[in-house]
Amino acid sequence: MVTFDVMLPYYGDVALMQDAVRSVLAQTDPDFRLTVVDDGKEPEVPGWFADLGDERVRYLRNEQNLGITKNFQKCVELSEHGHVVIMGCDDLLHPHYLATVREILKEYPDAGMVQPGVEVIDGNGVVGSSLADATKRRIYAPNVAGRRVMGGEELAASVLRGNWLYFPSICWKGDALRAVNFRDDYSVIQDLALVVDLLELGEQMVIDTTTTVFQYRRHAVSESSVQAFSGTRFTEAERYFAAVAERMDARGWPKAARAARFHSASRLHALTMLPGALRRGQRDGARTLARHALTQGQRTNG
Repeated sequence: MVTFDVMLPYYGDVALMQDAVRSVLAQTDPDFRLTVVDDGKEPEVPGWFADLGDERVRYLRNEQNLGITKNFQKCVELSEHGHVVIMGCDDLLHPHYLATVREILKEYPDAGMVQPGVEVIDGNGVVGSSLADATKRRIYAPNVAGRRVMGGEELAASVLRGNWLYFPSICWKGDALRAVNFRDDYSVIQDLALVVDLLELGEQMVIDTTTTVFQYRRHAVSESSVQAFSGTRFTEAERYFAAVAERMDARGWPKAARAARFHSASRLHALTMLPGALRRGQRDGARTLARHALTQGQRTNG
């Protein structure tokens, strides 16, 4: 019997976090443990969890703010079971999320990652599709009807070209996840880095499009988009793509190396953020965005 660890690294809106927790407790598959790692200081939160009275829920509050990456790493370290979900604290599981993932794992028991069906919601919970999500699906995501297993250079090249995955919806093989964990040196692109690290270790992913089981919340303004206007996330992206391209070359994955150097989706994203940076008067950010959008990485000789 598979037991799921659902990990919820939390910081931010209390009501959205409570909705996320309720969506986990509403699962038709009861064999899970929910762990909430609170990186904030909202005074009412500990009492709310105490009042839940559900033995499947474990609530922990950090003594001091760890930040995104350290809190995600802590969630991985606290996980114990065979499969792990690290959901966003404002995302929602459909009631049959775990049941669907369990069914997939019965068919593909060795899968290191499962990407189930996802729909995007806005800050008010309305289902929709942004330009970014439409681009993900139409240009970068593989054409999957039903279920498909991908791994190795094929999947690495695909996600390095354009990261079409919905990281909070992925179910991870626990042992593989804990062996790798999130890298210390990334705060925005850490999800892509984790997937590629696992692919390099030989893990594979099952992509399932048979049913929608997860709601990914995309806000009009998020932490990542604020960083994008300043160019911060793209400075990090350039550093990551340059490093991973060298690794892909060394591994003998030339298609993945080319995809990393060209990183077309990241460059297109920077281009779309450029007008907003200019409107906000962020000239340094605009220069960073323009450089990222217009510069393709070069291979190091020797």
